Amino acid sequence: MIFVDGLPFSPRYSSTSQGKDILLALLENPILVSASNSFKAIPERKFSVSEDSTLERSKWVYIFQREYATVDPAVVEFVGTDEATTCVGLVIRNRRNGMTSVAHMDSPKIVEMGLSQMLSQLVDGLDTEFDVHIIGGFEEVSLQHAKASTESEAQAEFGDHSFPLCTKIVQTLWAREEKFHIRTICVLGHNTRRDSNGNAYPLFNGFVVETTSGNIIPASFHTSTRCPDEIVRRIRVSASYEDTSWNGKLIETYDTATDQFQIAPCRWTHRQYYAALSLLHYTDSEILSICSTSPTAEGSDFVDNLKRQWNYLIAHPYWTDTFPEKQPRVFKRTTDGRWRRC
Repeated sequence: MIFVDGLPFSPRYSSTSQGKDILLALLENPILVSASNSFKAIPERKFSVSEDSTLERSKWVYIFQREYATVDPAVVEFVGTDEATTCVGLVIRNRRNGMTSVAHMDSPKIVEMGLSQMLSQLVDGLDTEFDVHIIGGFEEVSLQHAKASTESEAQAEFGDHSFPLCTKIVQTLWAREEKFHIRTICVLGHNTRRDSNGNAYPLFNGFVVETTSGNIIPASFHTSTRCPDEIVRRIRVSASYEDTSWNGKLIETYDTATDQFQIAPCRWTHRQYYAALSLLHYTDSEILSICSTSPTAEGSDFVDNLKRQWNYLIAHPYWTDTFPEKQPRVFKRTTDGRWRRC
């Protein structure tokens, strides 16, 4: 069930529960438009350990694409993600105890099971209610076109990009029995800017949640704060599409009870090894065109990050060398807030 401003929400001009109708009605709701504008007015926070001495003493959890983490506000101060272009960040926070789950979703195919994964550690009773923030994606084409299309037509045209992903998220929230209070929906047109040539870009690529207050802040993260185990976690994103054990799921990353990163194993194949060998021969512009859903909107380090992944795959072609005996890679937090491999 979806609530806005404490009241059950339904599309004004439709009695159906089609995701497209729900999404468009939410995007036009005056209360949520105001909330989106307030979010966009907040200065972006830049996370960098080397430049922010206070951050070194903070406890935060960073989420990569297709990952999720549920954190306890008594233990973790910040949880966030960035590098989202056509992806969408979803925040679900237990109103009673502040437990917060954040996911970086990249496909409609993972939404239903992913939402169940997120809620598994958040529900503390039949009457549990949640605050929800949906941030990311951008308007690849005009929503006026989307309004004139059927949902299947929109899905066919946009593929697994922002519009069908946002549609699936709100439709899934609508269909569940839990009470979801939508607080922010800064997606699509609300998260889009255009250059002088009309090219579209996301206004924000990331955010962070202050866990004690539940406040959401636009954010970007330096490589030094996208930890631990950055390269392996990046590789898992593409490898998970070929590893059937992760079909329809978000990738497990963080253990809430122990405040440890437990990087669940993911298999990669020789096909990915040979793809890495081949792709390293392409130019940067060719790599962007081949590997990105939004080549003009990627960050300046996008290609470099891919090359580092490919070099790791070439050096470690067997996934069992990275995950011996199919066990997770475990990292404990040190006294200075960093991470140490166990």
